[in-house]
Amino acid sequence: MTIKIITDGCSDLPDGLAEELNISVVPLSVHFGEDCYSSEIDREFFYKRMSEEAELPKTSSPSPNEFLIRFKEAIKEKKDVLVLSCTSKISSTYHHAVMAKEMLEEEGEHGQKIEVLDSKTASVGLGLLAVYAANWSKSGFHINELLAKMKQQIEETKTLFALDTLENVIKGGRLDKLKGKVASVLNIKLVMCANNEGAIEVVEKIRGTQKALKRLIDKVGETWQQSDKKIIAVAHSNCEVRAKEFIDELMSRYPYERVIMTNIGPVIGTYAGEGGIVIAF
Repeated sequence: MTIKIITDGCSDLPDGLAEELNISVVPLSVHFGEDCYSSEIDREFFYKRMSEEAELPKTSSPSPNEFLIRFKEAIKEKKDVLVLSCTSKISSTYHHAVMAKEMLEEEGEHGQKIEVLDSKTASVGLGLLAVYAANWSKSGFHINELLAKMKQQIEETKTLFALDTLENVIKGGRLDKLKGKVASVLNIKLVMCANNEGAIEVVEKIRGTQKALKRLIDKVGETWQQSDKKIIAVAHSNCEVRAKEFIDELMSRYPYERVIMTNIGPVIGTYAGEGGIVIAF
């Protein structure tokens, strides 16, 4: 029996891939003042609107009821469910999915298993996990087997990113304004990661965009020999040409069988700003 894989709009899955793999994506909401949009908003429009606004947009998690609707749809199809959510360190999505599971249990026995996992990552880190889960689900894994395999995969998956601008992390209060200005003047770029707990932290401060991107590739190399993974995911915040050049350099050194490339959505894009690169492997 195929297991229904559900993730959220923070996964930044590229157009068509979620549909191809039958992954259900529950969107978040993006608010520019009183204007509210789905996290599936056109990326070009989002970045343009963000550049025109004095304040950063706000994002909000899907309600428990939105997950409950997806759960009931899967139950009608006699499918078990595995939810992979954005890290609970930056979003309440995980907790809302758990609440939906509890609401369903209160309604009575339904015969299917619902499991919710905190991915401890975001953007293409979450998207990559959803792709693995969907592929393994089609291979005939039982829900308990898939759950165990995904717990291990969450621990092994690495998500790193390099920011080209500090403007948004300063606006969002994630970086002291004075320190941010000094770093910007010195052309300092942040290389960051999702740590083992799912929190976002600075790994290194590097002078210059190209050196920061090279450092991301070096980080891939640190585990390349021990890795049996076939897929790497790369996301960019509205800088497709830079992302393609980055992928060419990456693949020349570490030839993965498949690269998933996508544009970063509103949830992470709000803090990353334009010009950023995220990788997950």
